[in-house]
Amino acid sequence: MNNTMRTIRTIIEPVPVIEGAGVRLKRSLGGEQLNYLDPFLLFDHFGSPKAEDYEAGFPMHPHRGIETVTYMLTGEVHHRDTLGNAGSIGAGDVQWMTAGGGILHEEMPQVRPEGNGGFQLWVNLPAQLKMTQPRYQDIPSHTIPEIITEDGATIRVIAGLVAGTEGAVTGIAAKPTYLDVRIPAGTTFTHAVAQGHTAFAYVFEGRAAFVGDERGAQQWVAKPALVVWEDGDVVQIVTGEEPVRLLLISAQPLHEPIARYGPFVMNTKEEIQQALSDLRRGTFIWQEQVRS
Repeated sequence: MNNTMRTIRTIIEPVPVIEGAGVRLKRSLGGEQLNYLDPFLLFDHFGSPKAEDYEAGFPMHPHRGIETVTYMLTGEVHHRDTLGNAGSIGAGDVQWMTAGGGILHEEMPQVRPEGNGGFQLWVNLPAQLKMTQPRYQDIPSHTIPEIITEDGATIRVIAGLVAGTEGAVTGIAAKPTYLDVRIPAGTTFTHAVAQGHTAFAYVFEGRAAFVGDERGAQQWVAKPALVVWEDGDVVQIVTGEEPVRLLLISAQPLHEPIARYGPFVMNTKEEIQQALSDLRRGTFIWQEQVRS
């Protein structure tokens, strides 16, 4: 059976936004350019050596109906929630939070000489798990497997399965693949992605060429940019005189309706109203729901 090469559907240039108590971010998904990429809801890139760009952080705030993934490149972030979880993640670490039926948490960057940088991705939960029990997975950098491919690329397997190597993050509802890929200069990198799955790359170091159309014409993409692929079962990325580093993320779509309001993502407007009502009445947190 012949493989179908994925071509570029669209390229998104990140837009500067300010979130939390004043954190400067670059947003590629979850805004006007691209609101939803089933099952992915939001993708932000944060990074600055200036303390004033990040130190205000994200004080206590609610989530329901989603999973959030924070992948750190530099610096350190302390987190704490209303279910008693607390800790910190640093360079190379990952935090995967399942908000489920309701959680309040805070994420507070720590001022460091190297600054603070990384990514946050929101992944939708299927309808039957929207109100599931919240949980955290804190994944230290040294537990994330790293493989080197035949073409010389280095892949950190955060989630998913690559060449028999399973990622460090497991048990995620959408069963995503989340890879941090370094491709040397002068290399053709080819990677299988299941047909029918949503797939995108986020280029954050260097530049590379992607297959631009069905005739195989190449289109060069320089950092920072989010590349969304059309359907197919293989992606190909080619480097020139410089290496490239990118995130390669994919998952099977849920094909469910969504209703979103800030940090809440449910299936109907009525469920959003219920979340707001629970927040006002003090019955939002999952443990309180169980007791009631």
